[in-house]
Amino acid sequence: QLVAQGFCTCQLAKGVENLFVEVHLTDADGHRVTAQIKDHHNNVTLLQKDDTVLISAQAVSSPAQSRADRSLLSVKNILEFADCANLDDVRDLLNRQVLYNCAISQEGLQNPYGAQVGRTLLAHCGNDLRTRAKAAAAAGSDARMGGCPLPVVINSGSGNQGLTITLPIVEYAREYHISEEKMLRALIAANLTSVHQKKYIGSLSAYCGATSAACGSAVGIAYMLDKPYDVICRTITNTIATIGGMVCDGAKASCAAKIAEAVDAGIIGYYMAKRGQNFDDGDGIVTAGIEATIRNVGRLAKEGMKETNDEIISIMIGS
Repeated sequence: QLVAQGFCTCQLAKGVENLFVEVHLTDADGHRVTAQIKDHHNNVTLLQKDDTVLISAQAVSSPAQSRADRSLLSVKNILEFADCANLDDVRDLLNRQVLYNCAISQEGLQNPYGAQVGRTLLAHCGNDLRTRAKAAAAAGSDARMGGCPLPVVINSGSGNQGLTITLPIVEYAREYHISEEKMLRALIAANLTSVHQKKYIGSLSAYCGATSAACGSAVGIAYMLDKPYDVICRTITNTIATIGGMVCDGAKASCAAKIAEAVDAGIIGYYMAKRGQNFDDGDGIVTAGIEATIRNVGRLAKEGMKETNDEIISIMIGS
């Protein structure tokens, strides 16, 4: 509306990082301000008033310096860590993830937020476990994208991804009467599996983050139900081979539907995996070895979808 009224202009910046925003403001007295972020939403790389530079890139620590070291992340290491981690180190964080994310999910199920994807699933698709898992995650996004002010515990910088990881695991834990300790260890495996995939994808991509999050959730479900390493690897492969092409076109109501589809793909991927069924080396971007397949997906999302990202933004701003 502001663009249509001539209040401001909006255009695509080409040849820059995937996450790049630069804003130029001019007040009634003619003073000019420029603000810029790169790579991460809180990484301010330029703040300038008229000709005075208040913050420059040299004054800000690089995102690589501020992020945790992820070099040791692999599926094998993640599962070993989930087995032996001292839960006292992470119990408060994980319990808060369950408490907050379940609360906003219930809000989305009880009230008509957004496109009401979660409520629609329960109204028309039954009340079986698979449907409940999808609906719980979708309803959290319905509420969040619909303006609900309740807090969400994130994953990889995304509230929707935090919801996608958490809620299916909670539903399966309730159904199978899983102990709190086992569920928390499953959440460790799920959260880190998603982070592991995102380390190749980057902070922002045209690749929908619900895919990596639902894959992490499916890993958590498999782990919680005592499935071995090979089943978990097949679960990951099956999930990302199925929905690896789903695009991100911003945060809005349809995220809830994408989350529901991603969770469904993760659950189907797990069901296939425990029957010994999986997509093999040479099936599209799937290759031999789970780590190689995860890297392939990261390459597709980070490098292969750069032009897709530009086109999506161009469509969204009407250029």
